[in-house]
Amino acid sequence: MKIIIVGNGKVGYAIARQLSVEEHDITVVDRSLSALNRADSTLDVMCVEGNGASISVLKNAGVADADLVIAVTSSDETNLVCCLIAKKLGAKHTVARVRNTDYRMDAEMLKREVGLSMVINPDWAAALEIARILSFPAAFSVEPFARGRIDMIGFQVSSKDALCGIPLSEFNRKRLADVLFCAAEQAGEYIIPDGDFVPRAGDRIYMVGTRQELQKMVHGMGRTVQKVKRVSLLGGSRIAMYLTWELARNNTKVCIVEMSHEECGILADELPGAMIIEGDGTDANLIQSEGVFDVDAFVSLTGRDEENLLMAATAQRAGVPKTIAKMTRPNYMELVREAGIESIISPKDIVANQITRYVRSLANSEGSSIDSFYKLLGGSVEALEFTATAACTAILNKPLRELRLKKGMLLAAIVREKETIIPNGTTTVREGDHVVVITAGAYIRNLSDILEN
Repeated sequence: MKIIIVGNGKVGYAIARQLSVEEHDITVVDRSLSALNRADSTLDVMCVEGNGASISVLKNAGVADADLVIAVTSSDETNLVCCLIAKKLGAKHTVARVRNTDYRMDAEMLKREVGLSMVINPDWAAALEIARILSFPAAFSVEPFARGRIDMIGFQVSSKDALCGIPLSEFNRKRLADVLFCAAEQAGEYIIPDGDFVPRAGDRIYMVGTRQELQKMVHGMGRTVQKVKRVSLLGGSRIAMYLTWELARNNTKVCIVEMSHEECGILADELPGAMIIEGDGTDANLIQSEGVFDVDAFVSLTGRDEENLLMAATAQRAGVPKTIAKMTRPNYMELVREAGIESIISPKDIVANQITRYVRSLANSEGSSIDSFYKLLGGSVEALEFTATAACTAILNKPLRELRLKKGMLLAAIVREKETIIPNGTTTVREGDHVVVITAGAYIRNLSDILEN
């Protein structure tokens, strides 16, 4: 596919990096020569310098022949104008990043009036992910499938967990819950675990199942399933605003610490149910006097990775049961692990995953559609949800034990109408099923790609 990405900031670069390895023809447009030099030296892309909302610049980038234009500059309005012009000049599909909270209810209208194929909002997407994690605090990530019918949760194995040091085949005999352990990282190796796999303390493992069954398993492992009722947020960003709106659905009490007097006024107007504290959230006296750490969860959302990491680690040492930090730089991940912070949120990576799912679906319009897409364990493992169509003749209505799956492939779950299935060798896939596939190392864009040729 010919794809033009307008804007090579953090989000644009993350999208370009993810799509460029999937053999697409990528062109990056940006006003900044230094940003383009970075992309040119590290990625297999073409670079065009200039304003992405300019007709001449878009023509120079080849917009008339573009399958997809993705506008992710720092300006919502520029992104919308860019997509409108690109569509008029012949681009088949357009995607715009729209972050302003004033537009949060207008996505469908914008798609209709501007001709957008998709609207992406990194801040809203990050807020939803944080809210999911807070709804399941024993996990460091929670990924929904089949419109929330099932979840995949990731957790770090503790020496106190009932499964630590026991082969999964032996642990599963206890039948604590109907879930499937589907991906793991152990000693730097990323694998699809089988019955012989022995979890060790420090391993990161994913399991999939319904929310009820996952809670039963977590409880059976010896972990708490207590709900988060009080949350402190450091930084009054757009993510904080979106997250507070989302947490209000469950009557979760939210406290936001923000230094800017002007921002505090905006937050107070928009979030009347939240406690807004004006001050330096790194000040120990303020933290103690205002009880910032006397909560069930602490989320650090400032624009500085270093501060987010430091304060999440400080909250954890102070005894806050759940801590989450927003991070944008991958080079800090080793520090994250050393600090023991399990849950990290990266808005740019969330959006890159959304775009990758959309692009793979476009490139596979004749096959089974990709409904959900997530990169796990640093991107080494992928989790995809497909809708099985009549085109999947090699898979439909055949017992799984008769299918020759590629190495590193796992069919993890099936949702069929009102039924949720953790599959075994006798399970069959039917037309219309939602099928969750885990793959370690193989690129797939169609359900049939899981089979050996």
